[in-house]
Amino acid sequence: MTTQITSSAFTQGHVIPKKYTGEGADVSPPLAWSDLPDKTKELALICDDPDAPAGTWVHWVIYKIPATAKGLPEGVARKARPKEPAGALQGKNSWPEGDNVGYRGPMPPPGHGVHHYYFKLYALDAPIEAEPSLDKEALLEKIHGHVLAEGELMGTYER
Repeated sequence: MTTQITSSAFTQGHVIPKKYTGEGADVSPPLAWSDLPDKTKELALICDDPDAPAGTWVHWVIYKIPATAKGLPEGVARKARPKEPAGALQGKNSWPEGDNVGYRGPMPPPGHGVHHYYFKLYALDAPIEAEPSLDKEALLEKIHGHVLAEGELMGTYER
């Protein structure tokens, strides 16, 4: 099953505005979703860039998002336990230790061409047992077998 994920900041396949990148304010973009299955108990979201020279680069891992949430606000705080959305936890991105929890925006190497950033939403059939700071692989392992639906929003950025 598929769910819809959108942003008021950019549309599918288009450029992510500088404000949401490492060259700008580096705040998370506002996201909204719809068409969640009725049995959704919790949500998780991963944003990554498969075009990075060193392999897929993870920009955001956020989970334990309440099923009642209709989206994520702009500028979710870079804390393991942000105030919004209530109850959500954030995991590790690919940045070095000390600055690797929460959203970090696009910052591809200059001249490396267009990179594609995938915001992947997972609707889960049960709350996951997890603490803050899971990395992408650990989260995917936790949600394995619990995904009712997925949605994807892709934006681009180039330096």
